[in-house]
Amino acid sequence: MKIVVFDAKPYDIEFFDKWNEKFGADITYFEEKLSLKNVMLTKYQDVVCTFVNDDLNAKVLNILAKNGVRVIAARCAGYNNIDLKAARENRITVLRVPAYSPFAVAEHALALLMTVNRKTHKAYNRTREGNFSLAGLTGIDLHGKTAGIIGTGKIARIFIKILNGLGMNVIAYDLYPNEQAAKEENFTYATLDEVLEKADVLSLHCPLTPQTRHIINAESLAKVKKGVIIINSARGGLIETEALLDAVKSKQVGGVGLDVYENESSYFFDDKSSQVLEDDVLARLLSFNNVVLTSHQAFLTNEALDNIAEATFNNILSYVKEETLQNEVWYDEENDKIVEGVRVQK
Repeated sequence: MKIVVFDAKPYDIEFFDKWNEKFGADITYFEEKLSLKNVMLTKYQDVVCTFVNDDLNAKVLNILAKNGVRVIAARCAGYNNIDLKAARENRITVLRVPAYSPFAVAEHALALLMTVNRKTHKAYNRTREGNFSLAGLTGIDLHGKTAGIIGTGKIARIFIKILNGLGMNVIAYDLYPNEQAAKEENFTYATLDEVLEKADVLSLHCPLTPQTRHIINAESLAKVKKGVIIINSARGGLIETEALLDAVKSKQVGGVGLDVYENESSYFFDDKSSQVLEDDVLARLLSFNNVVLTSHQAFLTNEALDNIAEATFNNILSYVKEETLQNEVWYDEENDKIVEGVRVQK
């Protein structure tokens, strides 16, 4: 089995090599992201292993098929960067890792919230320079405040447990409410407008779909409680960034914690410190002292990396052995929709 891994960083290689001692695959690593420019590197490979910012558009998928690639093993939960319709047309199976460590992402969302609220990033920089002033570092008690959650999957429900522990009241919006989860995790479902209007803290945990793209936009930001803190550890495209910038500038939004950015693919995961930042929107985002931005690191724990490598190899092995695929995602032509779940190979 020949596997080529794109966007491979040292931490990826460490855990993939560890698990490959058991599986014994022939692995080639490339630090570059997969794109039309380097897709020819997949020639004679059986499996292409990708991450969130690899570009798997229709042209790339057509070449993958011609090169003999039969499987895309995404080592992440999201698949919005993969043209699933083109994958189906080219008979390429797409596998993913839907749950590697929901605790890692939920805990990072908390870290962002605490940092934005209590301004520990500013305090850290001040004290290192001998400045022990507290001016401008005032936060709010989260206890007794209302948290609004958009999307109530595994990560969101773990985050809700954490917020319950802080004594926050939690309301949530989801296209497909899970009333049993609401009962078990102590939160209440509401309409999107109610969540926007009542939340002191608004946290995004939904997938990026045509229905959720820019769910936070100029119109929705006009409805939020003045001074709200917005957290996004899900997908960058959920927020219309320029509208968010306007809301921060006008003080409609009091603080922002982001682990994702809608145009992140040209920057995130790479060292760009010696280059001029050409993305004006990103530059503006970084200019606000009440915006904390991390580089899509919410997943980055030892436990998550280990789980990702193990699950990726197991996905590939299930395909090779013609076993039931537990983590496939595909385009359903008959119903014109994306399906994710279990499929029996024929």
